[in-house]
Amino acid sequence: MPIMFSYPAAAFFLLLSVAATAVQSIGVNYGTLGDNLPPPAQVAQFIKDKTTIDRIKIFDANPDILRAFANTGILVAITVPNGEIPSLTDPKSASRWVTDHIKPFHPATHINYLLVGNEVLHWGPQNLIDNLVAAMNALHDALRQEGITDIAVTTAHSLAILEPSDLPSLARFRPGWDVGVLAPMLEFHRQTKTPFMVNPYPYFMYSPEKADMALFRPNKGFFDKYTRRTYGNLFDFLLDSVYMAMKKLRYADVEIVVGETGWASLGEVFEQPKCSVPNAADYNGALVRHFDAGKGTPLMPKKRFVTYIFALFNENQKTGSLAEKNFGLFRPDFSPVYDVGIMRAGGAPKPIKNTPAVTVGKKWCVPKSDASDDALKSNINYVCSQGIDCAPIGPGGACFKPDTLKAHASYVMNAYYHAKGLDDFNCDFAGTAAIISTDPSTASCKYIS
Repeated sequence: MPIMFSYPAAAFFLLLSVAATAVQSIGVNYGTLGDNLPPPAQVAQFIKDKTTIDRIKIFDANPDILRAFANTGILVAITVPNGEIPSLTDPKSASRWVTDHIKPFHPATHINYLLVGNEVLHWGPQNLIDNLVAAMNALHDALRQEGITDIAVTTAHSLAILEPSDLPSLARFRPGWDVGVLAPMLEFHRQTKTPFMVNPYPYFMYSPEKADMALFRPNKGFFDKYTRRTYGNLFDFLLDSVYMAMKKLRYADVEIVVGETGWASLGEVFEQPKCSVPNAADYNGALVRHFDAGKGTPLMPKKRFVTYIFALFNENQKTGSLAEKNFGLFRPDFSPVYDVGIMRAGGAPKPIKNTPAVTVGKKWCVPKSDASDDALKSNINYVCSQGIDCAPIGPGGACFKPDTLKAHASYVMNAYYHAKGLDDFNCDFAGTAAIISTDPSTASCKYIS
């Protein structure tokens, strides 16, 4: 729902115009982990002229992107890096952040959300989690002190915030996070009329038995005996699980926004048959149609949730397996990987065959996509106790960025695998690792090969 405040008349009518058109088309996450991506100005022009996308979400506050989207009418959600969260609990630091990263671009660039970190509860560490709500409050206050009332403060959550459950009706937030973090956060959202943002991925629930439910394909449905609702897809199943968890904390009135969801079009051998162009086209195409229909979910009927598909482009410098690099709707030359119904007439270059870069004869060892945080920590601790050089993943090291458990584990697990002679059993790690044939190196972090 739109945030309501006191405005001068001209600004008030502008707000009404924005609110009336705010949820007209689906959004997209614009990631930039690629060395072959087009410049932001070309991206902004392409989205505006060739697609029906009316909003983007970025994972930083890149000034080049913010300048490129000025005066386009496209909504832009920006993100505070996770590592800056503790310092932003200080009102002066929060005010400085707004002055440096928002005021030079707003309102010419229509920034609609300020995300305070990304999946902070999932990735940690604890000091970020402990300071998250306070930083959100400080940034909200800093915006208001500058007279900026059209930017909503939120943060995106992976669904690791939920306890595992077989039915939406049984869903609840994880103990410790529920009362300690999420209840105060939801109270903040209620008081500020800002949305609770979640990243539901049926992709991560895929199995051959659940394929039709995951991909919006015809199926017999799944019946929740406690709410007496039937689910025809896992996307609705996950959103209603979030809703029920919120309801159990008495925050069912807070708006839900979908920050990320998507499907990889290409993957390693061990990621088959999940990762394919037909599957990605089915999921994202049906998601767009589901959004356009505005039918909502079984427990939240007739609601059209603000939704951002992950991602705009395939990104060749993302860490991890081949699938991680192939979530894009488009290739860097703007040709569509597949059609999901977001192109304006005559808008798309002709698709070209997608041929991944495979380094013949070389292998790397990386974590599986479903490896838990505890497993990744255990793998890092084990490798670093075995005489492997782990300095590159420490602060200041070539592979410290991105500062995530998955990226750090990926580097050291591969180093161990190569140090031990490339025997397959040295890339097992209790079933949490897989061998890939595509180089996971980034521009700054070169993996041993």
